[in-house]
Amino acid sequence: GVEVGPQPQGVVRADILDKMRKIVKHGLDFVQLFNEGKEFPPCTIEVFKIMEKVDYPRNQNDEVIAIIHPKLQDQDWQPLNNGDPLFLTLDGEIIAYKGDCTVYPTFINEAAYYEKKQAFVKTVKVKLTAKHIRASV
Repeated sequence: GVEVGPQPQGVVRADILDKMRKIVKHGLDFVQLFNEGKEFPPCTIEVFKIMEKVDYPRNQNDEVIAIIHPKLQDQDWQPLNNGDPLFLTLDGEIIAYKGDCTVYPTFINEAAYYEKKQAFVKTVKVKLTAKHIRASV
């Protein structure tokens, strides 16, 4: 599957649609070449692995008590290090990231995830290596 984004719910953006068309075309080109017996060399790719879904800080009544910190807003896929600001309470207190490794948050403050109690998703970079492949024709 191909998820088309980032874009607000119910909005169709020409630039995002163009990117989606390009990635689908590359996928179809790969399938065509594979089916024709083309051999693909080994490769390594860097990907982001989902580690944890992070909720907003809440009080005893399950009410949200902090918002995404302005320095984190719109920083999807950017490194987040120990001590970096995550949330800002309504009283102005900064809640910092406490972690033992760099993470890469994504889906930060996405409206579609409020009801799922998800402020953002923590990911880590992982390298995947594939051996050469070729269809048996």
